[in-house]
Amino acid sequence: MSGRQTVVITHHLAEGALHVQVPQELDVGNRAAAALEIEALVHAHRPGRVVVRLPSRHPSPMTFSALARVHRMCRSLGIPLTTTGPDGEAPPEPLGLALPDRPHQLEHGARHDH
Repeated sequence: MSGRQTVVITHHLAEGALHVQVPQELDVGNRAAAALEIEALVHAHRPGRVVVRLPSRHPSPMTFSALARVHRMCRSLGIPLTTTGPDGEAPPEPLGLALPDRPHQLEHGARHDH
């Protein structure tokens, strides 16, 4: 067994937002770790919003599962969550429909209407 650890997520804080990158699709072995790591970062930093950059425009079921868990937590804390694809483009529409209260407007600096 190798002593090498795989990076599950990377992150940085900028302008009040927590930016999280999921560098590769998650699987059964690292899905929970990714969600827990993001949740811990949100609780530690209390950002104004969370932006998650996904590894592809069509996330795997395990990646989507972790994202859904983080989305529920952010919603319960009143923290907007947005997602982008690997090059900063918007994710495919089914992802937006599955996370219906995503504040699309915040990606463009517009105010979030409730």
